[in-house]
Amino acid sequence: MSYLAHWQFFGLVLAVLGLILMIATTGVDDWRVWYVDDVSVITSGTAWVGIWRACFYSSILDTAKFCRRISITDSFIPPEIAAAQVLCMTAVPVGIAANLIAGYAMRLAYFNIDGGHVRLFFFSAGALYFLTATCWLIPVFWNMNSVLENHTIDFPPEFLLPPAPYKQELGLGITTGIGSSVLLIISGLLFLFYRQTRKPRKHKAEATGGNTNLRTDALDTEIVREGRYNPAFKIEEKL
Repeated sequence: MSYLAHWQFFGLVLAVLGLILMIATTGVDDWRVWYVDDVSVITSGTAWVGIWRACFYSSILDTAKFCRRISITDSFIPPEIAAAQVLCMTAVPVGIAANLIAGYAMRLAYFNIDGGHVRLFFFSAGALYFLTATCWLIPVFWNMNSVLENHTIDFPPEFLLPPAPYKQELGLGITTGIGSSVLLIISGLLFLFYRQTRKPRKHKAEATGGNTNLRTDALDTEIVREGRYNPAFKIEEKL
């Protein structure tokens, strides 16, 4: 009995890729791209606001890239960034657990180990993929809405950032986050809709080619080998 899971293997590859993109997106700075009017400090005219820090390039400061860390305990932090810090850190371990369960389910399928648990593991992996994508899409869409509506952030003076840009755009963190979530959703669907396709066994007669003479020949050979049948002895008796 064989349980084929070729589409699920493709889904596992997509999920691994999606999780790698998700982890990478968590650490990028450019979730929001701010364009500022005052270039006296921010000489590039562009700043990047992520969920963990805000950065910009300057030619008048001691360091070329100036960054300040954003913590969930900061009073100025908007709710969408606070939610992103919590939910993104929740999505990563859930996604890792989903990949481990999916890998184990693939092992059961390809090595024909049933025990009544193959379908359960595939369903569990698919459900965890959906949970991971949900934990990720909530902060991504929330921050995307803040960018599209040009919401401001009241940064403290040590950040050297204005409270509002004259324009802001979606950064790489949001677009990559949406892409990684789509990969996880596709993987979840493939695992949830897994069906045990049984590979039929060949009939015992078909395995021998339907030729019963093979059994007869084998039996005669065994009789001769044991000395119970000797054609030469019969010939001598007739003579």
